[in-house]
Amino acid sequence: MEVEYKGISMKGGKLFIIFSLLGTLGGGLWGAFEFWKDYQLLQQRVNDFVSPDMSHYDEQIAVLKSEVSMVLEEVSLVNDVATSLKNDLRDDIKTMKSDIRLQDRVIKDVETMVKDMDRQLHEDLKLLEEKLELDIKKALSNPLAGVK
Repeated sequence: MEVEYKGISMKGGKLFIIFSLLGTLGGGLWGAFEFWKDYQLLQQRVNDFVSPDMSHYDEQIAVLKSEVSMVLEEVSLVNDVATSLKNDLRDDIKTMKSDIRLQDRVIKDVETMVKDMDRQLHEDLKLLEEKLELDIKKALSNPLAGVK
């Protein structure tokens, strides 16, 4: 097929190329128009955007911060009390050890005194027994005692 227009003669292959180019140009223009329309709509939405009210979250964050602050203060107070108790216990244990050492010394001194007194008592009893035996032997050996 051959077409002639204003002195230009074209065959079917060239017409196909021209229609393809026109279709491509038309599609490109239509795509650019759609892109521009979407861009304008997006710009309008961005301009009309109103940020949501976050004051409720801000209030909750403030409350949480104050609660965390109170908890930290309480933890600090508990830590101070625990440290004080630990130090008091350490001092009490040192005092108890010192008292126990003193009591041990007193007990050892008392034991030593009791042993010395026991030994002295045994010695005194032995001397008394010996003296008593001597007195009994003297009394028995005395001819005036009248004991046979």
